[in-house]
Amino acid sequence: MNHGYQQTASRLHAFNRYEIKYFVDEMRVPELRRELAARMDSDPHSPHGGYPVTSLYYDTADLRFYWEKIEGLKFRRKVRMRLYGDPAECTDGTPVQVEIKQRVNRVTQKRRIALPYRDARRWLDGREEIDCDDLQRPFVHEVSTLVGNLDLRPIVTTGYLREAFVGRDADLGLRVTIDHKVHGRDRDFHFASGAENRFIIPPKLAIVELKANERVPYWATDLTARLDMSVVRVSKYCQSVEAFGLAPRSRFGSPELSLRGQ
Repeated sequence: MNHGYQQTASRLHAFNRYEIKYFVDEMRVPELRRELAARMDSDPHSPHGGYPVTSLYYDTADLRFYWEKIEGLKFRRKVRMRLYGDPAECTDGTPVQVEIKQRVNRVTQKRRIALPYRDARRWLDGREEIDCDDLQRPFVHEVSTLVGNLDLRPIVTTGYLREAFVGRDADLGLRVTIDHKVHGRDRDFHFASGAENRFIIPPKLAIVELKANERVPYWATDLTARLDMSVVRVSKYCQSVEAFGLAPRSRFGSPELSLRGQ
């Protein structure tokens, strides 16, 4: 099944972007949604109500990529496999994205290749080479080298329901996403396993990301201030690692996330 949001994923080669993340109380989301809809378009390939996103993160046995984020290295990267759509419907032939997401100073860069889930698992988990065209070969070689040299293995998943808005007119480079019910797990890594997940962000909070090619427009930052949205350094991957006790909770974490019973 070729869902629209999978088409969106393949077209969103956001190689160099600035990203700002915020927490927003779910009670304020309807107001945020109305404000965004007045100035932006809903992603034309996103179904009403959003679409599921599930990511499987790879790291070393000593969590090298996790600690690079926690320590705030100017250059850092991570390897993940990402599924757009209902994970319960994921089969061997379902298209997934294998990505390197890296940060160079304040700029986020993404590179990815789309392939069937079966092939992605053989590549990342089975260390088997995959077929690709000449343009993709350098990226595929880079991923294979990272996986082999660092002995990368699956660590945790993250999942959420994403709403997406895209800029128009003067704001063409702008993209805003709202991620709800952010959860994850640290075992049973097959996307369709049906294993129990745990909230890694309190469900009363959504994560909003503003992504821009050059600058975030004034009206957008003004909107975040009016809605009392707090800028956060949160990483969904790091939150999942910490939620399952794979590493101690970081002192850099957000105070909102230390609340219990939410």
